[in-house]
Amino acid sequence: MANTSGRMLRLLSLLQTHRYWPGAELAERLGVSERTLRRDIDRLRELGYPVDAGRGVGGGYQLRSGAAMPPLQLDDEEAVAIAVGLRSAAAGAVGGDGDGVAEISVRALAKIVQVMPPRLRRRVEALQDITVPAMGRMPRLDAAALAVLAQCCRDGERVRFSYTARDGASTDRTVEPHRLVAQDRRWYLVAYDLERQDWRTFRVDRLSRPEPTGARFRHREIPGGDAAALVRPQTTARSFRYQVVVDVRTKADAFREIVGRWGTVEETGSDSCRWTIGVDGLEWPVMVLAVANADFTVCSPPELTDRIRTTATRFTRATR
Repeated sequence: MANTSGRMLRLLSLLQTHRYWPGAELAERLGVSERTLRRDIDRLRELGYPVDAGRGVGGGYQLRSGAAMPPLQLDDEEAVAIAVGLRSAAAGAVGGDGDGVAEISVRALAKIVQVMPPRLRRRVEALQDITVPAMGRMPRLDAAALAVLAQCCRDGERVRFSYTARDGASTDRTVEPHRLVAQDRRWYLVAYDLERQDWRTFRVDRLSRPEPTGARFRHREIPGGDAAALVRPQTTARSFRYQVVVDVRTKADAFREIVGRWGTVEETGSDSCRWTIGVDGLEWPVMVLAVANADFTVCSPPELTDRIRTTATRFTRATR
């Protein structure tokens, strides 16, 4: 392999997919002499990759964990799998740190999509199209759009896009993007709208064709210093088809462990709480209440009561 850079990438890829490589076998895979292989290993070490070497006739090489995370060399299947996983995490399907995990996932997703060839992006989209989330309906995430927005927020670059409001009206916007905020299973862009000379929040699933303008800007101070506070008014009942309110006869802390960050749980007594959440579909609230193992009363909406009654009838029929 005459191209040194290409050979180095191939070497790195092999080291990352094998726990231990005998030197002779690794050199044969690369089509080089063992002396050239040793020089390439030294170059990798200079770049920060910790490669251990075994001496002797049966000696070989092994890539170990280091103090810092070096760049990874991924094959097509690995890149697609990571992108799909990050999109699921960005949609809020990952528990734990909640919005923090989602925000980190978008940053990582932006880096991967930025260098991903179109053929692999199409595979990611295809996988996402045929995947059904287990925790209810999720908004569709456009990986390319998220990548553009995340990069413009990071770099302080103005971005233009088309935006469709709740009434279906479409407008073209040019904004100074500041933060992406995950809230109630949706993504919002907090930005300063240049035409309206004011702060605005935009639902990312209603945003299309974002394009960097090339114009840089100095970040303004967000009112109150809290981007999430600007988003919260957007996540009221006006943003969703249903506003679910349920009184549950169990401790608030116990119910919070079940619902995580989806909605709010208020303590109404020592052994009771009220769950409030905005949703576009009622399948997930029904599932949550079914696994809560506690009595409850539906305050609103009436459609939830009807859905529970239908589900209960179906389950009863199945036990006969």
